[in-house]
Amino acid sequence: MNENIKILGIDPGTATTGWGLIEEKKGEPILIAYGCIETPKTHSDVKRLEEIARDLRHILDTYKPDEVAIEDLFFFKNLKTAIKVAQARGVLMLIPTEKKIPVFEYTPLQIKQALTGYGRAEKKQVQIMVQNILSLKKIPQPDDAADALAVALCRQQSRKVELLDSQG
Repeated sequence: MNENIKILGIDPGTATTGWGLIEEKKGEPILIAYGCIETPKTHSDVKRLEEIARDLRHILDTYKPDEVAIEDLFFFKNLKTAIKVAQARGVLMLIPTEKKIPVFEYTPLQIKQALTGYGRAEKKQVQIMVQNILSLKKIPQPDDAADALAVALCRQQSRKVELLDSQG
């Protein structure tokens, strides 16, 4: 795996969508940037989705990732919230697809398994692994950005496994 590849991880949400970009160099992940797309609760659902789309386009145009990885909606407590997050996920998956950037989906269980080796790991354990894997002095804040970096790192690990499978 000699090619450098940029992976954008996304932790979807309506109010806050975390994003984190890593670049794999010589098999090792390097932090490029991270942040959050935030939309005001006072805006309509349509306006919020429009803002998410605009901000994601800007991130994609600025950093030009080769792949996008997004957390799959796996468990929800509130159906109304789940529907809104699902709408945001749709936008977050459509925009890279329009730009011909492949999109990969991972469940929280897969992300936890890839980073900690344990699919039921606590959120804090995953964040500590993000910090350790990327050799950071502290855990990225806010949590949504750290979660997005975990999604990107999960994709990076999955790519390694896919490469090994294709060679074996």
